[in-house]
Amino acid sequence: MLELKELRLSRARCSVHRWAQAGESVTLKSMRACVLPAPAPIETAPLEWTDVPRPRPGEGEVLVGVHACGVCRTDLHVIEGELPVRKPRVIPGHQIVGVVEEHGPGAGLISKGARVGVPWLHRTCGVCEFCRTSRENLCDNPQFTGWTVDGGYAEYATVPEAFVYELPAAFTDVQAPPLLCAGIIGFRCLRLAEIGAGARLGLYGFGAAAHVAIQVARYWGAEVYAATRGVKHQRLAMELGALWSGEADAQPPVPLDAAIMFAPAGELVPPALKALKKGGRLILGGIHMSPIPSFSYDLLYQERIMRSVANNTRDDGREFLKTAAAIPIRTEIEVFPMSEANRALKALKYDGVSGAAVLKL
Repeated sequence: MLELKELRLSRARCSVHRWAQAGESVTLKSMRACVLPAPAPIETAPLEWTDVPRPRPGEGEVLVGVHACGVCRTDLHVIEGELPVRKPRVIPGHQIVGVVEEHGPGAGLISKGARVGVPWLHRTCGVCEFCRTSRENLCDNPQFTGWTVDGGYAEYATVPEAFVYELPAAFTDVQAPPLLCAGIIGFRCLRLAEIGAGARLGLYGFGAAAHVAIQVARYWGAEVYAATRGVKHQRLAMELGALWSGEADAQPPVPLDAAIMFAPAGELVPPALKALKKGGRLILGGIHMSPIPSFSYDLLYQERIMRSVANNTRDDGREFLKTAAAIPIRTEIEVFPMSEANRALKALKYDGVSGAAVLKL
């Protein structure tokens, strides 16, 4: 209760911009947000914690008062320019947890005060061949939270009501953010890997997505083998049920039925393919990856499969959140003040975060 009162007081202190126009006084509410003036290395602290106009919900949208927002490696790709600029002075962040505070015209299915999660997929066109065939993750004209539209490194965000999730009560405001991207994408990767009870699964990279995915894989009865750099990440993998953990390019002790690569390191593709048994599947779970080196066809022969994962569908999110509550998923998090987003992202870049980083107002 005290935390909620402090949050309301903080918002009550939001600054107000006034200016005269045609002889009248016009008042616009503002909010605090992390703004990216231009892509730059995170070491230069490019995000500016500053006042910006508070957004207003449009047709079919809701205004979400942000309580917390997860920090994702995709945010780092946006900030450092590895993903092209799609919106000047964008506010990053796409793992938003907050409450509905206002409805735009045509919205109202989710009541005011409801706690919701806002994911990476902000909106789809609904009319292209992919949207019409239940493959909205491949939409021809999508929008993405924190990249093509402003995201959750802020006090408020607007989002189409049809693209938010009502969150299970089992997760607190700071535990829930990693579920909204790392968790959902990891879940889609697991489904494409087609693993079941007794399957042997390799995870390459053990950050926010892998530390959630391993819990689902174990819940489904799979054996997990983690290849990741850093003793801290290897130790976390073992604590969460991995049977083996080694360096990122090390060979697991047994042939794998499937492997998921969360690390954005193309040089790990050949060793991951080498670890697969005949007919094995390698799933690439990132939106950006460094160049993949050439490799012998022998690594792909014997009907091994390599495929990427692009975004997610809303059905992925709904099914995953039900599964996460049933397990229940335990998210390992490190909490940073939202004003220190640069520090959190720098820690993420250099593997200084165990599990997932979360920004909290």
